[in-house]
Amino acid sequence: MKLLTVAAACAAVATLSAAPAFAGESVVAKLQQPVAEKTKFIAGGAIFVCESDACYANAPTSQTFATDTCKTIAGKLGPVAAFTGVKPMDDKRLAACNAVAVARAAGPMLANK
Repeated sequence: MKLLTVAAACAAVATLSAAPAFAGESVVAKLQQPVAEKTKFIAGGAIFVCESDACYANAPTSQTFATDTCKTIAGKLGPVAAFTGVKPMDDKRLAACNAVAVARAAGPMLANK
């Protein structure tokens, strides 16, 4: 029982100590096309504020710099030119992110009869 309690305490400390790594780092999505007006939404556990051709999350979580977050942004606002956090997102992940925007632009796919 004591071992289980110690393991749970270690997991909690590890989780809480990982969060400050993102504390000073914004996550920025540079858009290929600017937005018409200031937009706010939640993605990846953070609030993104978008103006012109950039979206910023100034209080990101450990899940904010993820392909799924980028996909949410691309799905709402169109293709993303760059997605950066502690480091830039690589081209392969950025292409996967933008596949959502391309699919959305193509419209619904209907089966032929």
